[in-house]
Amino acid sequence: MTGFWCERAWLPPDGTARRPERHGAAVDGVRVAVDNAGMIMGVQVDARPEPGDVHLHGMVFPGFANAHSHAFHRVLRGRTHQDGGTFWTWRESMYAVAGMLTPDSYYRLARAVYAEMVLAGITSVGEFHYLHHGPGGTPYSDQNAMGIALAEAAADAGIRLTLLDTCYLRGGIDKPLRGVQARFGDGDAESWADRVTRLRASVPPAVVVGAALHSVRAVPETELHVVAGWARDVVAPLHVHLSEQPAENEACLATYGRTPTAVLADAGVLGPRTTAVHATHLTRADVALLGRSGTSVCGCPTTEQDLADGISPMGALASAGCAVCLGSDQHAVVDLLGEARLLEMHERLSGGQRGRFSPGALVDALTRNGQAALGRPGDGRIAHGATADLVAVRTDTVRTAGSDPAQLVLTATAADVDTVVAGGRVVVDGGKHLLGDITTLLTDSITPLFP
Repeated sequence: MTGFWCERAWLPPDGTARRPERHGAAVDGVRVAVDNAGMIMGVQVDARPEPGDVHLHGMVFPGFANAHSHAFHRVLRGRTHQDGGTFWTWRESMYAVAGMLTPDSYYRLARAVYAEMVLAGITSVGEFHYLHHGPGGTPYSDQNAMGIALAEAAADAGIRLTLLDTCYLRGGIDKPLRGVQARFGDGDAESWADRVTRLRASVPPAVVVGAALHSVRAVPETELHVVAGWARDVVAPLHVHLSEQPAENEACLATYGRTPTAVLADAGVLGPRTTAVHATHLTRADVALLGRSGTSVCGCPTTEQDLADGISPMGALASAGCAVCLGSDQHAVVDLLGEARLLEMHERLSGGQRGRFSPGALVDALTRNGQAALGRPGDGRIAHGATADLVAVRTDTVRTAGSDPAQLVLTATAADVDTVVAGGRVVVDGGKHLLGDITTLLTDSITPLFP
C-alpha cells in the first residue's frame, strides 16, 4: 500500500454541499491510498500526510486521457509550414513519413512521443493505428509487428495504451489504395478482423485493443458493419474520423446521397461505445443523430487549427448529449491542457459568449470522458476503485501564479506539470521522466528520417 498526500486535488462530486458541482471540485488536504496493483483503495479529505507518503504539491488532477493520437505524425512538427497549403497537401508529407518506418524505428519514435505525452500529464492514449504492413503492403512475418511495437513503446514510456486498430481499405470513395496507402490496407474488413483478433492475443492484458474506421472515404459502406460488429462482439471501443473536411462530405453525398454521419448511423456504427473524431462539418441533423445515439466526440483543436480544418461544433454536440473528450492527433502540440482551453476558446470565437464549457466540464473532457472513450470506464477520477493516475500541476509558475485552483485548467500548460503518477507508479518527478532526457529520445528517433 502506498499513500499520496495531495496539497489540493480535484475530486468528483459526492452529493454534499462541499462538492455540489456536477463536474467535481478542488479540495484541500487529500490523501489517496493505493494498493499494490495500482488501484485507489481510499480517499480522505482534510487529511494529514502519514509517514512514507509521497507529497504532491500544487493542484492534483486525475490522469489526462489523450483520446486521439497518430504517433508517427509527430515527425512533421515544424516541417510543413513553408508553402502554406491545405490538409490535402499536408497529407502528402505524412505519407512520406509513413513510407519510411519499420517496426524498430516506429518503436523508438513512439516511445519518445509517448514519453512526451507523459511529461504533459497524459496517462492513457488512444492510438489510431493504421500503419500496419511493410513497403508495398507486404505483410511482416508477424502481421501485427507495428502494433506490437506501439504496445512495447507505451509500456516503456509508462502510459496505458488503447490500440485502435484501424480498418483502411480505400484511397477515397470507390478509389483503390495508392502508393504508401498500401501499407494501411488488409484487402477487406473480414481480413482486418482476423488480423486484429490475433493482435488481441499478442499484446499484454493492460493494452485495450479497440477498433477504428478510418473514415467513410476509406471503408466502403458495405463493409462498415463488419468492423462495428467486431467491436460490439468483443465489447471494444470503436472510433472513426468524421466529416473532418468538406470534401469528405461532398464525396459521400455524391456517392451515397447521405452525409457521413447518416451513413454511419445506417450501418450501426454510432452508439455509446463509439467516438467520432473531429466532427467538424456537420448538419443540424448530424448533431442530433450523434447526440441521440450517445456517441462521444473527440475534439483536437490544435490540429484543427494547424490544418485549417475549421471549428468543430463541440458546444452543440455537448448540448445534444455527446460526451466530449480531447486528443492531440498529429501532435503539432502535446499539451492536453492547451487542447482543453481551446475547446472553450473556439466556442467563444464561434458563438460570441464565454463559459460554454465550465472549468469542471473541461476537466471531465481531459479525464473521465476520455478514459471512457478509450474503453476504461470508471477511470479518470480520484475515487475508490479507479486506477491511481495523478497529475500534480504547479500553482507557483509565471503562468499559474494567482489563479483560482478551481480554474487552473484555463491557465496552466504542459510545462506546469510537475509530477505524474500512472497506475500508482511515479513516472515523472519534478518535471523529469524516468526514461531520462526525452528531448534526446525525440531527436534521435526523428533525425534519421531526415538525413
